[in-house]
Amino acid sequence: MSGFSETTRDDFLGGRITVEQPAKGYRAGVDPVLLAGAVPARQGQSVLELGCGVGVASLCLAHRVKGLRLFGIERQAGYADLARINAQRNDADLTVVTGDLAQMPAELREIGFDHVIANPPYFQRDRSTSADDPGREMAMGEDTPLEVWVKAASKRLAPKGFATFIHRAERLPDLLSALAPRLGSIEVQPLVPRTGRDARLVLLRARKGGKAAFRLRDSLIMHRGGRHERDEDDYTQTLSDCLKHGKALPFAD
Repeated sequence: MSGFSETTRDDFLGGRITVEQPAKGYRAGVDPVLLAGAVPARQGQSVLELGCGVGVASLCLAHRVKGLRLFGIERQAGYADLARINAQRNDADLTVVTGDLAQMPAELREIGFDHVIANPPYFQRDRSTSADDPGREMAMGEDTPLEVWVKAASKRLAPKGFATFIHRAERLPDLLSALAPRLGSIEVQPLVPRTGRDARLVLLRARKGGKAAFRLRDSLIMHRGGRHERDEDDYTQTLSDCLKHGKALPFAD
């Protein structure tokens, strides 16, 4: 069992996936679903998710692309246990390893992956306030430097493999700096809340051994209209297709 005193069961992809996650602490939202929608994976390939939490990104990817060999590493044992429960519940081929990506377990060091995906903690704690819940703090507060996440992804990729990240827009310079010595063919797509707003998130993909020029894609608008006017979701069609139906984002082409 996970060791959490209270958990909830929550639907993703319009009920196509159901996951158990802590009632308090870090709870998965739309970001891991968007990450899954951005991965250009194909049937038969292998995927490693760094910091997989309760497994939402991997499970959403498994729903969209059949026949993947999925692995996740998660250092918080309770979350790793829930990821295993969720994989079984959703009939997904997901192997979850409890461990620290900064000290990659031997069973994962032996594999070269076609894809490595990650939704690293967003907030630098020298510039933000810590969360009260330890699990949420470990998921949201960066105590493992972003460069370590990138280094782990690079080492675990097979030649020509892809790393895909979702992160805060203001951390893009840090992410690019960490990637530059290790991976190439970098592509970035800003995620903009509404037309006329600044990007808050970015999707980023890089390739091991890639030589293509840097590519900054057109922004992907998340919500319709200039502001939220009704008590209902107003996602654009592209976002709705991804979040509710598990379809790929344009970034996955």
